[in-house]
Amino acid sequence: MKQEKHFSLESLESYDDHKLVASFYSPKTNLKGFVAIHRGGLTRPAFGATRIWHYDSEEEALQDSLKLSKTMTYKLAMAQLKYGGAKAVIISPNLKAKEKQILLRSYGNWLNYLAGHLITGADVGIDPKDLEILASEYKGIVGRTTDAVKFTSLGVFYSIELTLKELYGSEDIAGKRFSIQGVGKVGLELLKMLDSQAEKIYISDIDRGRLNMVRKQFPNVEITSPKEIHKQKVDIFSPCALSNAINRNNVSSLGCKAIVGSANSQLEGHETGEVLNRIGILYAPDYIVNAGGVIAVVDEYENPRYSEKRILDKVKNIKETLRVVFAASKSQNKATNITADEQAEKVFNKIV
Repeated sequence: MKQEKHFSLESLESYDDHKLVASFYSPKTNLKGFVAIHRGGLTRPAFGATRIWHYDSEEEALQDSLKLSKTMTYKLAMAQLKYGGAKAVIISPNLKAKEKQILLRSYGNWLNYLAGHLITGADVGIDPKDLEILASEYKGIVGRTTDAVKFTSLGVFYSIELTLKELYGSEDIAGKRFSIQGVGKVGLELLKMLDSQAEKIYISDIDRGRLNMVRKQFPNVEITSPKEIHKQKVDIFSPCALSNAINRNNVSSLGCKAIVGSANSQLEGHETGEVLNRIGILYAPDYIVNAGGVIAVVDEYENPRYSEKRILDKVKNIKETLRVVFAASKSQNKATNITADEQAEKVFNKIV
């Protein structure tokens, strides 16, 4: 980790008058990280998953929690869920299984200081077994009885259908070409949904072993470099890995007609969305597209009994939300990310 420098919270680019920002540290258990609550947490809890990641600095980790908590607020608002957004990040060294268990128990115990104002679940670095450990220490854990990956993937698939209809007047997958950046949990599920109908699918991942495993399961896919995946001549490019997939360095070399993926914060900044609008690439705002997972865990939180149909009905509404954004963007001649932000802000500024 880089040598830390002093900074004020207000000076950070991602700070947006967050309701709460807290740090946690326990040298005994290797626990170190941040919780950021963007909106909510007062009259009702805020929702946001916890991720474990190898950050280069504390500032980078804090920026991530601030940015992703804000994105979660927008996501919840556009999914018509009346909660604010949050994010927790744990700065992780390389931990053995037993060390990770100790760290998670320490983190779960610390979460009780938030007195139920944060509802959290699994993100990068946390698996179902980890959730059980956290739930033994803290009551506000979700994602244990619902398959968030499944519903996130379905939301992306429905968004692809709607985007194809916007482009070509039909939702038909047949004859279309796709590129998927990242074949982790959601990327792999999306590949399964597209494979039988698509004309061509390109995939990339930083994990070569995983690529080889996926290739054995789907022999017709074409593997390409993570540095080249965005250049492929396709109808839909699906970023399903980490943030900033579309940035100033690659936006001019995109080979797609539209971008529809599961990754959070896909655009480097607002201006990136404006560039996409100018060059005629249709962008489906990520926090609308990937809302299926949070829709599922909020349903789990609100309802004691699981109902796949109830969740599916809510996830299918993503199509209508996206249709409204596309229509408003076209009529107002604004980038889709700007249009979506404006619609979300009308909702969440009323949340405390």
